[in-house]
Amino acid sequence: MKKIFVLFIGLFLFNSMVFAAQGGINEPGTGQDTGPENTSQGQEGQGTGQGQQVQEEEQTQNQGEDTQIMVQQRQELKAQTKTQIQEMVQQKQQAMNQELEGKSEKEQKVYQNQNQVRLAVHSLLAMEDLVGGIGKNVSQIARQFNNSVQATIRAEERIQTRSGFRRFFAGGDEKSAEDIEQEVNQNRLRIQELKQLYEQCDCDDEVKAMMQEQIQNMEQEQNRLQELAQKEKKSKGLFGWLWK
Repeated sequence: MKKIFVLFIGLFLFNSMVFAAQGGINEPGTGQDTGPENTSQGQEGQGTGQGQQVQEEEQTQNQGEDTQIMVQQRQELKAQTKTQIQEMVQQKQQAMNQELEGKSEKEQKVYQNQNQVRLAVHSLLAMEDLVGGIGKNVSQIARQFNNSVQATIRAEERIQTRSGFRRFFAGGDEKSAEDIEQEVNQNRLRIQELKQLYEQCDCDDEVKAMMQEQIQNMEQEQNRLQELAQKEKKSKGLFGWLWK
């Protein structure tokens, strides 16, 4: 009788162990399941989290693009009077001065030089409605100048931030100098177009004088950039004579 009872207890324990192995270990009261079903749920949760992250990143990118478009539209607001032109130019100047506060000394030097063209671009865009039939053409050239000044800023930053060690051995940044010269050549053609439009301008004398001033500022900056590029190309360095 005792042998039968012991055998019954053994079979009961064996069946309990088999059942636990098949159904996964689920400790009562803890709610924690270490079986395959719980692992699958964890993977699904991880996938959902990654999807939300991608969606949030796309939303952030779209918001950034919308903001950039809004900023560009604000920059191209048209003045309706000569006083408004002066006010818009002053506001632009203040905004550019604030930009310099968060930049390094070398970056400030670059922007201080090229802000002259950026301000001229802003002025020409603002006076579109005040220069008669040439307004659209003037604004188009101003936008081309705006794209150019972004390229020359990047090139000049590379020149100004070139390490002294590299400059000593390899000389100047010839690639950046060539990029500047290319932009300068294109900008000189644009300036000629602006001068021709200026002669055709049937507008107020004061507005015409403002336009002439901005053209002169653009021309002066092109001369400075040309000198910078030539000086950079002449800087050969210790071993530059062998490489160039």
